[in-house]
Amino acid sequence: MPESTGTPSPESTGVVALAELAFSASDLAQMRFAVSPMWEVVTSFRLLRSHVAHPVHRTWAEQVRPRVAAAGLDQGWLAELIPPSGYLPDFLNPAPAGPAPTLAEELSEILAVPDLRIRQDLDHLHGHRGAPGARLRSLHDDPAARLPRVAEEIEQYWELALAPYWARIRAVLDADVFHRARQVAEHGAGHLFNDLHDSVRWDDNALRLVRRRRRLTRQTAGAGLLLVPSAFAGPGLLTRVRLPEPPQLAYPARGVGALWDSRPVTRSDALAAVLGRSRTLLLSELAAPASTTELARRTGLSPAAVSQYLTALRDAGLVSAHRAGRFVLYARTSVAESLLSAVSP
Repeated sequence: MPESTGTPSPESTGVVALAELAFSASDLAQMRFAVSPMWEVVTSFRLLRSHVAHPVHRTWAEQVRPRVAAAGLDQGWLAELIPPSGYLPDFLNPAPAGPAPTLAEELSEILAVPDLRIRQDLDHLHGHRGAPGARLRSLHDDPAARLPRVAEEIEQYWELALAPYWARIRAVLDADVFHRARQVAEHGAGHLFNDLHDSVRWDDNALRLVRRRRRLTRQTAGAGLLLVPSAFAGPGLLTRVRLPEPPQLAYPARGVGALWDSRPVTRSDALAAVLGRSRTLLLSELAAPASTTELARRTGLSPAAVSQYLTALRDAGLVSAHRAGRFVLYARTSVAESLLSAVSP
């Protein structure tokens, strides 16, 4: 998975200024988009590990980092597999089979990766990072026995760090795909690529990636191209190349800069007439995921009342619940976000 900021993959250990991927008519016909939960897992975890005060994701990181640390995930399997910079094991990002796989579907693909490929990726990781820790040594020795532990930790991280925010993140990613697909329909693939990122350009039936660290050819990449918008991948590009799968190109999605912006205050009277004042108040307070205790403290409602109202909102599809250690975090769903937007001034 190389990126313009220096993240090499098994195909990216040399140094060249320009990589070129030729496209036939068949390759263009097989080009597609996908929204991938696992890409968001690896890129968001990397951002957390960097401890950089990211100008876009600072609010998210400040909320999530304490939860991740309390769960011990900053010292677990992912901490050894996903370094703050450098190579990321390819088996963590299998090619999505459809346009929007679930995390469970992608984890099934990861659990089916052959032992040999797991060991190859770990060997490459060791080549970049030096001696592996105890967990990665055990994963290398017995991938079939240890990989389920990795998958369990990924699920735990997802529930803590991404699932409560997924409605917002997914809306940005889907909007990007819609925009890019319209570009192709109205102007062609060349226009899409030239607008995708400043390190990418389309010329003479070939995709050129500036600052890629090693050659990218059809001899090293499968047919077609898989374009993956990401909320956390920026500012550079990430690529994954593994025969016979199509090459993957993860790029910063449009609109990420406004991902964590505060939503406008709703006309609560109009919504309260439908949902009730207390339920409307709770939805308004869930601009960021929160627990029952926190919502009770902020609204003045009793914890029992908050729990009752949240159950009703969850049954109506307006909130989702995500376990975070001893607590349950509640978050607005995409349905709730649409409803609030519709009644905002």
